[in-house]
Amino acid sequence: MKERGYIEKLWREEKYHVLLHSQQYYNEIRELLKSSPSLQEVQLKIEEALRMNPTKGTIINAYDHMWGYFKNDATEEEKEKSKTLKNEFQNETITKIELLTFLKDLAQKYNVTYLLESHVLKIVNIKD
Repeated sequence: MKERGYIEKLWREEKYHVLLHSQQYYNEIRELLKSSPSLQEVQLKIEEALRMNPTKGTIINAYDHMWGYFKNDATEEEKEKSKTLKNEFQNETITKIELLTFLKDLAQKYNVTYLLESHVLKIVNIKD
């Protein structure tokens, strides 16, 4: 695989993880990818982004982006649960892990490979 292929694979796996931490870095990396960055440049930018502390806003933004994969297929019950979980997160009665676990369960149910391969849903099994 050529370096650009590795870069694209890395970005596929990390983009929602980056978005969870920082919209600004997400946008910067997207811009960077329009040029011809090295794999190392992209890796360093991703590492910088992941050192940022996620905010309630960045977490909700990433959640909304990932929810977009399901909004047309989800049952009414799943749509309601999505809204409820989002409100509970905003009111600090649940953690980001609970939000991400819901998305991971939907990704498995609807077989959304793109999300299942995303590192942001792999942290669900690790910690909050």
